[in-house]
Amino acid sequence: MASVSFPLAGKHKQGPWFEVEGSEDYDSFFSCLYGLSPQDSRADSKIDDDQNQTIQVSQPAEKSVQNEQQPTPFSLACVEVLKTYDKLFNKPTDEGVNHNKYNASSCSKLSVNEVLKLGGERYIQYITQRTDGFSTFMHPYASALSALSAHETRDVELVHLLLAAAEDVSRRQYDVAANLISRCMWTASHSGNPVQRLVFYFAEALKERIDRETTGRLFSAARYHYRECMGLTTTPATLACHQGLPFSQVMQFAGIQAIIENVNTTKIHLLDFNIRSGIQWTILMQALAEEHHDRPIQLIKITAVGVADQHKLEECGKRLESFARSLNLPFAFHLVFLSDLKDFREDLVHLEADESVAVYANTVFRTMIGRPDCLDSLILAIRKLKPVVMVVAEVEANHNSPSFITRFIEALFFYGAFFDCFEDCMERKDPCRRTIEGIHFGEGIINIVAAEGEERFTRNVKIDVWRAFFARLGMLEIKLSECSMYQAKLILKQFEHGSSCNLYSNGNGLIVGWKGTPIHSVTCWKFNSHDDY
Repeated sequence: MASVSFPLAGKHKQGPWFEVEGSEDYDSFFSCLYGLSPQDSRADSKIDDDQNQTIQVSQPAEKSVQNEQQPTPFSLACVEVLKTYDKLFNKPTDEGVNHNKYNASSCSKLSVNEVLKLGGERYIQYITQRTDGFSTFMHPYASALSALSAHETRDVELVHLLLAAAEDVSRRQYDVAANLISRCMWTASHSGNPVQRLVFYFAEALKERIDRETTGRLFSAARYHYRECMGLTTTPATLACHQGLPFSQVMQFAGIQAIIENVNTTKIHLLDFNIRSGIQWTILMQALAEEHHDRPIQLIKITAVGVADQHKLEECGKRLESFARSLNLPFAFHLVFLSDLKDFREDLVHLEADESVAVYANTVFRTMIGRPDCLDSLILAIRKLKPVVMVVAEVEANHNSPSFITRFIEALFFYGAFFDCFEDCMERKDPCRRTIEGIHFGEGIINIVAAEGEERFTRNVKIDVWRAFFARLGMLEIKLSECSMYQAKLILKQFEHGSSCNLYSNGNGLIVGWKGTPIHSVTCWKFNSHDDY
């Protein structure tokens, strides 16, 4: 296969209103960007078929790039859907829940995702209104661009370039895309503002996809294992992220409160599939020590199931044992270390008859979305332990679509919210921030954008897909209590930018977002004892 060369960044500089080559029609691209199907011109008919699939049925052999449906002629109906995009920034609230609301108009600077939105609008207006190679500003949202500061305008232009490059990659016009990517890299930077950082990593991912498509190179097994393990272990960078960003602590306090409310015995067995530092269990131990004066706890047992860094997991157990001793709580710690979570069996857990089992699964099931049979097996093994409650915290995003463009746009807005959060909550030169962005997120972005089929192991699905999957396995969702919601809101008050973190109910669960973009979900489950699986 022929390789594609990337011009040096900064070479052949052109004005921002360059002619986008090879872009005759754009309907499919913008339908993915703003959620409108090519056949539907109604702004209020947002349907995402990928989100309606269960995990099990979303895995058949994916369309290759060569076989993807060709874009239909561009339609001005795509412009109309821009009017509905603000719904992401103003989620409807449920009665009785006090939400943190993000109001974009009240902020002096644009969020990253507002810049992404404007970049999409600018790209649409450029394609739809260009005349003789020049874009005329007839788009109804054009006035918004004129009010931007100089650096915000540059950021919007950078997003425009990135979207144009992604469109050409989807069309396999790799030479044109390589030129656009090089123009992105002239301004993008892994150490710049959040938009520049975001575009840098997505441009790198597009380069990776072009390289793989033109050379046939595959992801190595070692890279897969590294990425999988990075999501299931604790590092100084992930610990700093836990302390500096509100998401982890909000999910932990809401989930731990749900466990406390559903475990009523004095012998408690906690099964944690992603224990990391274990700090979440110090919260539970403190709460139990304060609430059980009349009925002392006889035993708190934690079984940590891990697939990465056995030594750190053992050290975690020692720290938890020391903490429990300081509270005079009877405590036991067991470690089930596996090479793969698919090998988990209920007989690996030391369970006594009078123990009340609670399961805590924090962003761990997502690592098995690409292997639905293994995920089925894991859940059914958990079921045999007869837990009284299972708390599930997951990433609230759709990174599982067989469509490259859909995944690209979904990932761009999802990571855009994270990069925005980093900008507010951590210093730009913080080495932990650089590690999270460059290694943890950078690897994930590359895998979402550049890989296909079994090689694409960074997969996430939204809460409704998880609900369909769990329901199929005979699980019933428990409503998170008002107290769980209160605990989550209380945590946000401890963060300087906590008001930018959104909390809102979704059915019986909780969605945690940043400035209107969903980031995580927390749900609570029990198994239906009347069903036989």
